[in-house]
Amino acid sequence: MNFADRLNSLPSIDHLVSLDLIDPNKNVVATIENKPGKAGSLRLYNGLAAKHGGLITPAAAAEGIEWFAEHTEDARANPGKHPNIDRLIEWAAGDATYSVKLHSTAA
Repeated sequence: MNFADRLNSLPSIDHLVSLDLIDPNKNVVATIENKPGKAGSLRLYNGLAAKHGGLITPAAAAEGIEWFAEHTEDARANPGKHPNIDRLIEWAAGDATYSVKLHSTAA
């Protein structure tokens, strides 16, 4: 499945402003906002978190790498160009589990 098809299979993020990625020491290590150029990553990370109980484990990170599909090869060839993929590559190779905190729009 390519990236666009994968995104279409994931839950909507219309209600999200952003999400925080939190390391095992409770530090926010990254924030992904719902804005052009980032919304696809937000939707993918949100989908991973929904599937894995609000956590990004090494196994979930490896799955996320697959979900980024055709963009993963470009990320591997150009470190730093795709930081949201680079992060998953690093986390898949490690043993830490990261939590995800969602920030929703006001009702």
